[in-house]
Amino acid sequence: MEQLYIIMLVVLAALAVIDITVGVSNDAVNFLNSALGSKAVGFKVAMIVASIGILCGALFSNGMMEIARSGIYNPSMFSFNEVMIIFLSVMIADIILLDIFNSLGLPTSTTVSIVFELLGAAVCLAVIKILMQDGDLSTIYQYINTKKASEIVFSILLSVALSFMLGSLVQYISRVIFTFQTQDRIRKYGAIFGGFAISFISFFILVKGMKDVSFISKETLTYIKTHQLMILAGLFVGWTIISQVLMSFFKINILKLIIVIGTFALALSFAGNDLVNFIGVPIAAIQSFQFFSAVPGLDPNTYLMTELASNEIVAPIYYLFIAGSVMVITLWTSKKARTVIETEMSLARQGGGEEKFEPNFLARFIVRVFVVLGGVVDFILPKSLQLKLDKRFEKTIVKKSKKERLEEPAFDMVRASVNLLVASILIALGTSLKLPLSTTYVTFMVAMGTSFADKAWDRDTAVYRVSGVLKVIGGWFVTALGAFSMSNIVALFLYFGGVYAFVASLVILGIILYKSKQKHAKNEKIKEQEQLELSRADIVTIQEILNESSDQIARAITKTSRLYAESIENLSTQNLAGLKMNKRSYKTLDKEIDSLKSNIFNFVKNIDDTSVEASTFYVHTINYLDMMVNSVGYIVNNGFNHIDNNHKKLKFNQIKELMIISKEVSDLFDKMNKVFETKKYSSINSLMHDVRETTARVDEAIQKQIKRIRTSETSPKNSKMYFSILLESNVLLHFVIDLLEKFEQFETYTKNKK
Repeated sequence: MEQLYIIMLVVLAALAVIDITVGVSNDAVNFLNSALGSKAVGFKVAMIVASIGILCGALFSNGMMEIARSGIYNPSMFSFNEVMIIFLSVMIADIILLDIFNSLGLPTSTTVSIVFELLGAAVCLAVIKILMQDGDLSTIYQYINTKKASEIVFSILLSVALSFMLGSLVQYISRVIFTFQTQDRIRKYGAIFGGFAISFISFFILVKGMKDVSFISKETLTYIKTHQLMILAGLFVGWTIISQVLMSFFKINILKLIIVIGTFALALSFAGNDLVNFIGVPIAAIQSFQFFSAVPGLDPNTYLMTELASNEIVAPIYYLFIAGSVMVITLWTSKKARTVIETEMSLARQGGGEEKFEPNFLARFIVRVFVVLGGVVDFILPKSLQLKLDKRFEKTIVKKSKKERLEEPAFDMVRASVNLLVASILIALGTSLKLPLSTTYVTFMVAMGTSFADKAWDRDTAVYRVSGVLKVIGGWFVTALGAFSMSNIVALFLYFGGVYAFVASLVILGIILYKSKQKHAKNEKIKEQEQLELSRADIVTIQEILNESSDQIARAITKTSRLYAESIENLSTQNLAGLKMNKRSYKTLDKEIDSLKSNIFNFVKNIDDTSVEASTFYVHTINYLDMMVNSVGYIVNNGFNHIDNNHKKLKFNQIKELMIISKEVSDLFDKMNKVFETKKYSSINSLMHDVRETTARVDEAIQKQIKRIRTSETSPKNSKMYFSILLESNVLLHFVIDLLEKFEQFETYTKNKK
């Protein structure tokens, strides 16, 4: 029997390593967002600083595993076997849950997940024990400590509101002081701002990051807690002087120093405090086994883990070093960590562009409310004051090349410094007052608050950004519910399934992780390909516009042709699954075209002055592509709805006519693709003639269907769907003709221009 538990411990150790990788992938955004978003330092420098912070935080932690040991459940009420089931359930559920959030690119709290997983598994076994003993379910409070879970839920609400409001307030004041033209004002006020920011960040390191360091005596910690204001004042004076010296004599940008120190501080705090979330359960399992194996012959089903509650579980230094090393390796290698970071960057970036999230009803309502409130404030404030405040938020408009636009930071270093400053203040304050603030929630909501105050969420972007924030916040509550439910189910499976369930759980976990990795790699590959296809060099001349438009048309035509042919084929064969895939392909293609439309502003703004007249051609080209894609989307959706509603299938003659038209359309698109890929435009006239012939073929099919209705057709739904496909095919072909005519005109114009 002991051999089985030894195997379980080995498995738990392996799961701990996996859990660290998925956990760090999600939490990396907490301490990297400001440095990477502002590009205050290079990527490698930011990673090195964060890595040092993680290692220090892991090694300086004394490894107290209170949550896993007895923070959520009462171990004296559970046997050794039951505790091992709880630990296995928690680790399996935690890995699956965090991996899901990483794949979705949503930041969540590893503390919330581990707490509710422990709660879910413990509740499951407690209910089983009570029912098997014919007990009263009201006695479950003897098994479970619900206070901690309640504190976590409270922390979500408190973190969201407090962090957003304070982040907004401090950022607004900072922007009014420094504006977006920061150089002169940093020279005037930089030392004071640096002293204020770095002193609070340093204090945060003392109170939060170093609170459990073993080499700091209890007397010293007590002194820090009882003399906080004096320490802060001393730090402020000292760092203000140092900041002025660094700025005056060494020409160091004080904002960069704030960001580097702040990144180190948050990374140190993350490792020192969240380490328990990753290795706390395996360490508790090892300690449990040591208690159990100390006395030979004990029954694992009856031996209660009372010692687990009365003994501190301290992780040996080599465990902490290994865990810290795995964290650092994951930080450098995890692609999913970058996915999570991209989510926060997209919500916080200054300016528009392609948005990651789609708007929803609640987001629209919130934005409307704030628009109305903004109108009320504008009405109350004197116009002179409004003009002065608006001037503080003015940004210098400079023409930038495509490369410069891609390389510009998501936000400036003033906002990055405020992010780190406010997060440090709130987390340090929460620790001092023993409030259960979540590091993830604080850092994310502060970043959102500073974005809001910095007017990064304007009328063009607000509804998308608010929708994204709501989705992330909703995910935090889903974390608690999902963690509780998943660990509950796994515990139930392991309890009744025994060894077979243990093996099956590991196999299922392996399959899930493998599939997840494959899917994420595939999505990343698709994203890279789309970015490669849609990325455009700086288009400034007429010839470049002609070439780029040809490339865009060729790419769109290839995908449109394939989608049209597949949808007709799937409709003819009643392939509902295929039509569902066609709907997804249409949405992807529509997003690609929408991305091109979103870039029209930058295109027109940055085009060479001698080529401005070409803007009209480019705008029309994108519009024709958009209309063509919409026509195919209309055909796909109509076909899907017809089959999904189980209406009568197409008749043989209808299928035959559609397949002939589909073949002709595919041949036309192939010819178009060849013209635009090779950029040999001499055959455009011939191509337009072929398109008109196909249009006539569609008209013939319409006439035939009219005759069938007059004689033999009995299905109104069938006729409606068939007409919609034919008519929309006609619309598609007319847009093709318009596109070819416009392109021929512009090609002639470019020749004359030369």
